[in-house]
Amino acid sequence: MQKTKVELMAPAGSFESLMAAIQSGADSVYFGIEQLNMRSRSSNNFTIEDLSKISALCRENGIKTYLTLNTIVYDHDISLMKNIVDAAKSNGIDAVIASDHSVFNYAKKQGVKVHVSTQANISNIDTVEFYSVYSDVMVMARELSLMQVASINREIKRRNITGPSGELVRVEIFAHGALCMAVSGKCYLSLHSNFASANRGACIQNCRKSYIVTDKEDGVEFEIDNEYIMSAKDLCTIDFIDKVVDAGVSVFKIEGRGRSADYVKTVVKCYREAIDAYYDGTYTPDKFEDWKTRLSTVFNRGFWDGYYLGRTMGEWSNEYGSKATKRKIYIGRGLKYFENARVGEFKMEAQSLAAGDEILITGPTTGVIQAFINELRVNGKSAAQVKKGDVFSFLIEEKIRPSDKLYKLVDA
Repeated sequence: MQKTKVELMAPAGSFESLMAAIQSGADSVYFGIEQLNMRSRSSNNFTIEDLSKISALCRENGIKTYLTLNTIVYDHDISLMKNIVDAAKSNGIDAVIASDHSVFNYAKKQGVKVHVSTQANISNIDTVEFYSVYSDVMVMARELSLMQVASINREIKRRNITGPSGELVRVEIFAHGALCMAVSGKCYLSLHSNFASANRGACIQNCRKSYIVTDKEDGVEFEIDNEYIMSAKDLCTIDFIDKVVDAGVSVFKIEGRGRSADYVKTVVKCYREAIDAYYDGTYTPDKFEDWKTRLSTVFNRGFWDGYYLGRTMGEWSNEYGSKATKRKIYIGRGLKYFENARVGEFKMEAQSLAAGDEILITGPTTGVIQAFINELRVNGKSAAQVKKGDVFSFLIEEKIRPSDKLYKLVDA
């Protein structure tokens, strides 16, 4: 067993998700700014001006910050890339995540740490040795088995491969979230079909759709209706974390910068519990079902173990979109919070709400709050139900803010 706990890295595509990651026990967060990152289309990316706030918030909570600069970089991007690296340096960001050598080159000159992105497709020890000139942390290709990862880690120690810091290179892997049918995310489908490059963060997810195959000779059409043959199920390692740690992995990365804040909170909290259980000796199979049940309540396409255990070469989704067992419905917004009484006041803008319902509250400062309604009050009086237009209140232990969003959680 390793003496130092593995690092749990969470995605942050918004301030709500950033707060959710902090609340759930992440050790680090990764996020993108502007357009030079692989989620420039699918997440609400931060701006350069947001870096000081992000850095201060994470420093205050003792977690590391990693800025994604992991797209292909063209000549016309160089100026922006340098501005982003400079901003990362001036705001104390811990590292940038990159795959383009122009980023490695400039970041090294500026003294900014670099983590090698999965887009670099690191699949062998000699490639690790090559990148060690630039980086202390490297994400392995997603197609490797744990046996291959363990072999790379053994060789790092045997050859004493150190990064710029002088420490042994650390290995990072994706532990949970969406998988792509392309090799380590290098895909050109949406570029050819819609002039939107996945390698520039603009994937339109052609692979997640259903298709009809046409015989070119006689025009006969066949609808592929048994499964979405390019849409991989989501990766989930929570029931074999022991094997991942034993393979020498140092960083567990949760995918999901395009996901909602409640996704981030649920997934990070489950993996925080599982990692802690591994180290305190309570990581037992009887806990796996609970973690998987909770993980299934938020966005997922079904789960499989990726390529890590070598059991299958691919598992594909049999339907479009999420298989989450819970669905959230927007119903209102926060108005004020009475701290002494621990009461939140809200405006109902849609649907209805009743005692016993499960609710979700999200906000840039609030993060994510999930709770059940015990009692609703309107005009100071108890109410069995509130409807559109009502101003109402209920007990809530955690502080809410004006304009926090209120959702009702229902079974999908």
